[in-house]
Order: sequence, then structure tokens, then C-alpha cells
Amino acid sequence: MSDQHKLQRMLEMMIFLSSGIRRRLSEISDRFTISERTAFRYIQSFREAGFIIPKPIDGYYYIDKDSPYFCEISELLHFSKEEAYILQKAIHSISDENLLKQNLIRKLYALYDFDRVADTIVKKENSENIHHLMQAIKTRKKVILHDYYSANSSDKKDRLVEPFEFTTSYVATWAYDLEDNTCKTFKNTRITSVQVLNEPWENESNHRKLPMDVFRISSNQQVEVKLMLSIRACELLKEEYPLAEEYIQALNEHQFLFEAPVCSFEGVGRFVLGLGNEVEVLEPQEFRLFLKKRVEKIANDMS
Repeated sequence: MSDQHKLQRMLEMMIFLSSGIRRRLSEISDRFTISERTAFRYIQSFREAGFIIPKPIDGYYYIDKDSPYFCEISELLHFSKEEAYILQKAIHSISDENLLKQNLIRKLYALYDFDRVADTIVKKENSENIHHLMQAIKTRKKVILHDYYSANSSDKKDRLVEPFEFTTSYVATWAYDLEDNTCKTFKNTRITSVQVLNEPWENESNHRKLPMDVFRISSNQQVEVKLMLSIRACELLKEEYPLAEEYIQALNEHQFLFEAPVCSFEGVGRFVLGLGNEVEVLEPQEFRLFLKKRVEKIANDMS
């Protein structure tokens, strides 16, 4: 282990033990994926540095609030309720696809104990599931996604998967589906509950993220689309899909060119069909035919 990695882990453990919650040695070692012997050695280092860690008569360790500089460290490392509320409002005001939001969330998760900040980073109803998924990814374990709702089949069923990474801002989870033997994304809001199994990954060599377009569709294949946008369409595209902004070029004050690869016509098709005369499809011809069939189906369904 590098000195930098060791120092980071020790700092994270210091935060963990200063939260006011008492922890067993086994819990500490599991939390940081280290042996109990290493965890105890770190605790001894904290003691030598002047932190008061009482002998665990009841089997639990913690940093005593009477330790030198405890107040300063505690104030630096943790949010008050008011600070957490303000941070929550600020983070959730940023689009889920914003890369700065993603980086902020990753850093906060790296620094703070989950129980302290989960409600600040993710929506309350999803926080427990995301925590279980994070633990499964870290320990390389399989999970069951209980009652996962599929938008394609409109049904709910359990999914046995190997989760290995999150998409931007924890909107979805990349996982290897053991039923289909393929890698796919699972929307975290569609998961009822997550059960982490005591079974290690068996297909790590097959864990691969597929390319994902700005409309949040993933696929092995991509095709270039070219659209002419009005001011309104341009602004709506940037608001709804912020990652699309780098593919937009202003031609004049009233016209904007969007040219980007897409993994499917589904995502970009929904956007175009929702704006009518605000968007002109320039390329490819296959996309025009796709839209024509969709419009005809809508007309037939309404007749």
C-alpha cells in the first residue's frame, strides 16, 4: 500500500471514529477492508498522536470528545444540521448529469461516513440502496435487486447481478446481469431494495461499461445525428440533457446545430417529437424514417 493510500485510509478512519458512534474492531476492519490487526495498529497510532481512545471494555472503540483539538476536527469534518440542509438543497438544484455534481458527490462519499451524509448526497428514499450497492462494489459481491421495475417490460422481478460502477451522480448502476450474461444499467430509483450476498463476483473480466450518449442511452453501436435547433429547442436540450452542450454550435442568433453520436434513436427521438417545428432533422435518413413510423403509430393509436 502506498503512503498516500495509507494516509487517506487513516484519515477516513479518524472521521469514522469521531462521529460519536462507537464501533467494534470487526466493524472497523470490514468498513475499510483491512485486517483487525491493521485496524488496531491505526488506533494505536491515533493514541500516540494524542487522541483519547478509551480501552474497549464493552468491545467498542471511539475517539473521546476530550481529545486535543477534537472540537476543531469535529467541526471541520462534519456538517451541522443547518449546513447539511443547505448543502442538500444546493446539490439537488444541480442537474444529475452535471460532471461537477458527480465529482462533488464522489469526494464527499470518500471523506465522510455514509450514515452522516447519505441524506445530504442522495435522495432519502434511495440512500440505503445506494449504500448497499457501494459496499457490494467495494467488496466485489453479488447482489439481488428486489422487485426491480423494467420500463421495457413494465414488470417487476428480482435481478441477480454483479454491480461494478455507478453512472453520473449515482442515477444508475452498471452491473453484469447473471440471467442475460450482459452488462447493463439499472436505474436506482426503480430498485425496491438491495440484498448484498456473501458471494464474490465470478465475471469480473466481462464487466464493461457500454458507451452512453447524452440522452442517457447505452449501446455498443453509435450513429451520428445532426439537428437544426431553434433558440427554444437549444435551451431545452441543454436544460434537459446538460452533456449535450458541448455538441451544440451557434450558427447565428436564431439557429443552432447539434451534431453528436447517439446509441439509439429512442432518446433523441423523444426529444425531437416533443418539440415539433422547433427541430429540423438534417441527418441521417434512417432517423427521419424512425420518426415517421413513430408519428404514424401515434396517429393510428389515436384514431
